[in-house]
Amino acid sequence: MLFPTLDFALFFIVVFTISWELRRHFEARKLVLLAASYFFYGYWDWRFTGLLLASSLLNYTAGVLLQRHDDEKRRKLIVGIAVAVNLCVLGFFKYYGFFLDSLTDVLVRFNIERDLPFLEIILPVGISFFTFQGISYVVDVYRRDVEAVKSWIDLCLYISFFPQLVAGPIVRASQFLPQLAVAPKLSAAQIGKGIVLILIGLFKKMVIANYLATELVDKVFFDPSAYGAVDLIAATYGYAIQIYCDFSGYSDIAIGVAALLGYQFQRNFNQPYRSKNLQEFWRRWHISLSTWLRDYLYKPLGGSHGGKLATYRNLMLTMVLGGIWHGAAWTFVLWGVFHGTALAIERLVEELKPQRTYALAVYGDDAVGRVLEFSDSATRSIYGAAGIFVTFHLVCFSWVLFRSTDMQAVMVLLQGLSNWNVVPELITPFLSFLILTTFSCQFLPPNWVDKTGHLLANFGAVRLGLLLGAGLLFIEAVSPEGVAPFIYFQF
Repeated sequence: MLFPTLDFALFFIVVFTISWELRRHFEARKLVLLAASYFFYGYWDWRFTGLLLASSLLNYTAGVLLQRHDDEKRRKLIVGIAVAVNLCVLGFFKYYGFFLDSLTDVLVRFNIERDLPFLEIILPVGISFFTFQGISYVVDVYRRDVEAVKSWIDLCLYISFFPQLVAGPIVRASQFLPQLAVAPKLSAAQIGKGIVLILIGLFKKMVIANYLATELVDKVFFDPSAYGAVDLIAATYGYAIQIYCDFSGYSDIAIGVAALLGYQFQRNFNQPYRSKNLQEFWRRWHISLSTWLRDYLYKPLGGSHGGKLATYRNLMLTMVLGGIWHGAAWTFVLWGVFHGTALAIERLVEELKPQRTYALAVYGDDAVGRVLEFSDSATRSIYGAAGIFVTFHLVCFSWVLFRSTDMQAVMVLLQGLSNWNVVPELITPFLSFLILTTFSCQFLPPNWVDKTGHLLANFGAVRLGLLLGAGLLFIEAVSPEGVAPFIYFQF
C-alpha cells in the first residue's frame, strides 16, 4: 500500500478514528494498530506477514532470554544467535541471487562452470528496515540500555508499526516502546506539525521527485549514451534532488502519520545538501541509518579509539557494509568504498591541518582587532561556501554509482560528460526550476516545520481539515499521472 493513494487515505481514516476511540484502552488500541500494520504490510503480499511475525517473535524471545540470564557467556551466545539469524534471513532474501551470480562469473573465468541452485526469490518490502530494528532491540537489551518488553504485542507493534514499516525511519526501541506505556495524546501543535509534514512529503514525492524521475532522470540513466553533457549533468543533479525528495518525502509522511496517531519519531533528514563536508552530510542524511551504523557497527569495531589506521579501517568497513545494505550490486559496494575513502581522507586532512588561533590582545588597537575578526569571519564564510559546493558535487558523483545499473553504465555516463556538441533534449526551464528551488530550500531555517506546525495549532479543527483537503487537491492537480513506488522500497 502506497502513501499517496486513495486506498491509504481510506485506510488511515479508519485506523485514525478507531485508535483514538480506544485511547483509554491501551491493550485494545495496540491490538488495533498491530492488526492495521499487518493489513498494511499484507496488502502488498500477504505471504510475507508470516516472515514479519517470525522476525518479531524471534527478537521478542531473545529479549526475554537476555533479561532472564545474568551469565555473560550465555548472554553473548543468545545475542550472537539472534543477530546471526536476523542477518541470515536478510542475507538469503537480499543477497542470495547476487552471491550466485558473482560465483558463476568467477567459475566461468576459471573454466569450471557448475550448475548452481538458482532460485527466484522475491525481496520482501522493508526487510532491511524491520530487520535492523529487531537487531537494535536485541543488542540494546544485551547492553542493558533498555529492558526487554514483557508483552509480545508491544514488541510486534514496535517492529511492524505501519508508518515506518517499509521504508523507515529506523526507530529505536528506547524511543518508541516508552510511548506505548503511557496514554496517547494529540495536541493541536502535534496535529499541525503532522499535517505540514504529510503535505510537504507528498509534494516532495508526487510533484518534485516524480517529475524529475519521469521527465529527466529515468530516461538518461536508462541509456546515458544517447545524451550529451548538458542532459547528463542535469540528470545527475536531478537524481540528487529526486532521491532526496523521494526518501525524505516518505520519512516526512511517516513521521506526520505517526504524529497524528500520537507517537513521536525522530527527524530523519536535516537539510543534507547544506553540509560543508561529508562527515556533516552523514549527520544530516538518513539520520536513523547513519546513527544505526555508528552505534551497532562502527563503535563495536572500535570506532576511533584504536589508532589512525584502525579508525580508517572501521570507517571503510562501516561505509562498505552500508553500501551493501542498500542493495546487492557492485555499484553499491563501490558507492560505499567511495564514501569510506572520502571520509578517511577528510579525517586525515583535518588531523594534519594546523589550528589557526588569533591572539587579538597582542594588537593594542581595538580597530585592528575588529578588522582581523571581520577578515576571519569572511574567510570562514568563503571556506564554508566552498565546502558546500565541493561536498554537494562529491555526493552527486556518488549518486551516479548509486543509480547506475552497472559499472559500464557509470563509465558511459562519465565519458559523455565531455560531449558538449549534442543539443540538450530533456532539460527544461521547469525542471531546472525544480532542481534549483529544492536545493535553495536546503538553506531555510532548520526549525521552520515546527514553527509552521505551532502556527497552524491556532487554526482549529475545521480550518485544519480544509487546509489538508486543499493541499491534497493541489498536489493531485499539479503532479504527473501515475503513482511511482518510493525508491527505498527496494532496499
